[in-house]
Amino acid sequence: MSVQAQALNRVNNFFESYAQALENFDTKAMAQHYSLPCTFLDDKSAEVFTEASKLEGLFNQGVGFYKQFGITYVRPDVWSKRAWTDRIIKVKLNWQYFDKDKKPVYNCDYNYILRLDKHDKWKIEVAVSINEKEHMEAWLQKRDGQSS
Repeated sequence: MSVQAQALNRVNNFFESYAQALENFDTKAMAQHYSLPCTFLDDKSAEVFTEASKLEGLFNQGVGFYKQFGITYVRPDVWSKRAWTDRIIKVKLNWQYFDKDKKPVYNCDYNYILRLDKHDKWKIEVAVSINEKEHMEAWLQKRDGQSS
């Protein structure tokens, strides 16, 4: 198996590791999945992080949301992996979030650009949110409508 094929096979493990960090609310471990600098993009904004502490701050906000709404289980569903070079790939992924009873809460799509670092470990360079805000808001509206 080529080095590139082996690296592509490790992508699923990389996102499983990231999901485990999310489930454990471990913002430091989450940040370790990113290279610095890294960029977060969506339709309305772009944010570049150059410091791990600032990136962890962003993740602390997300963890607060997960805790508040009982999200305890996360499943990454890798839809596609496309190598751009021997060390850079684009990954299309659907994140699925569940409560403590493993009932679906919401899901969202992301595109990632990953690059192998000097230790041949995948790191996220760019994270593009396709629809997380919209799916989260729709879920909150549905949830609030059911509770009233």
